[in-house]
Amino acid sequence: MAPKKPAAPPPAGFALDINDAQVQNAAIRIQASYRGHRSRKELKEKGPPRVLENLKDVMLIEGSAAKLECRISAFPDPFIRWSKDNVELKDGPKYRYIFEDPDIVALVVRDAGLADLGKYTISVKNPFGECFDSARLLVEVPAKIEKGPDSTKAKKGSTVNLIAHISGEPAPDVGWAKDGEDIEEDDRVYYNIGSDSTTLTIKKVTPADAGKYEVFVENSLGMDQSFARVDVI
Repeated sequence: MAPKKPAAPPPAGFALDINDAQVQNAAIRIQASYRGHRSRKELKEKGPPRVLENLKDVMLIEGSAAKLECRISAFPDPFIRWSKDNVELKDGPKYRYIFEDPDIVALVVRDAGLADLGKYTISVKNPFGECFDSARLLVEVPAKIEKGPDSTKAKKGSTVNLIAHISGEPAPDVGWAKDGEDIEEDDRVYYNIGSDSTTLTIKKVTPADAGKYEVFVENSLGMDQSFARVDVI
């Protein structure tokens, strides 16, 4: 059996003498640096959560996705909970909890509509405390007539109510017309505008009230219209 070769000496300049004072001082500095890093990390981990960058209100168009995000500081890893108008939101197809890096958390609201308008709140909690932050989701929706008024036949002297169901954000302007002419309201013919509907009222119907009626809605994003016919019998 061939004798084992002796270990090759380290290349010139690579010899390390652990008894050398400079080597020992370097080792002490490395250990001190590590202990300092560890103590700072442990100190940071013991703090309660904090919000470093607040949530901001988000404005979006109906049907698009919204993203609410903030920067937090929380060690150990916190428990995150999102809610809308004090109702907890579960992570799923509609609402997605996003963790983009160690200190940024976000909520994505998909296919946003009028029902998603409201105040959104994040709760950040760990064993040492809890913090909150809130922002509003604002959805812009083109003016729309969800259901137009029904054509009707009315007896002379009766009352007619033409009702249209409307939507839009910002709230749309509403108007009514008869045979292409804007209706001038008085005590007998007038219309009311609610949060999701408008009603044209015609009291003491006369033959002159027969005709084609139009309701129209408009906001900064669009307009819509619908027609109905009133016949007097």
